[in-house]
Amino acid sequence: MNKLIIYIFFLPLTVLISCEQSKTPMTQEVVQIDPQITNSNSIPLKDSQIVPSEEVCMVNDAYMGTKQLAVNFEGNIYYGCCQMCEARIPEDPTVRVAIDPYSQKQVDKSKAVIAIVGSRGEVAYFENEQNYNQYLDQSKEK
Repeated sequence: MNKLIIYIFFLPLTVLISCEQSKTPMTQEVVQIDPQITNSNSIPLKDSQIVPSEEVCMVNDAYMGTKQLAVNFEGNIYYGCCQMCEARIPEDPTVRVAIDPYSQKQVDKSKAVIAIVGSRGEVAYFENEQNYNQYLDQSKEK
């Protein structure tokens, strides 16, 4: 019985703490990805790879490698990795938008082209595939 009480109390607390810690905004930077590096889920990352939106936690801006929780908000579908992310999407408008690193324009994450830009699965959101390709060209020149 005591173990059950401990599990009931500590499991939700652990999930709460891990999700809360990821609220710090990530900076988006131009990074050339080593194809040998893997993200935290041990999923091989390819150089500047476009990824399916349903495999991205849009709250943490991270490629997760598996289908995430879908949240329908005002006719758009956003994705989160946990129940707290799922609850935060409709409540916090800042998690539903991002800045396209090429055009510097605000984009709706549910409509964006999403690509891995960091060695740990960090993602960036682009207005369209053309901006993504120009971003790649620009980063190769540096």
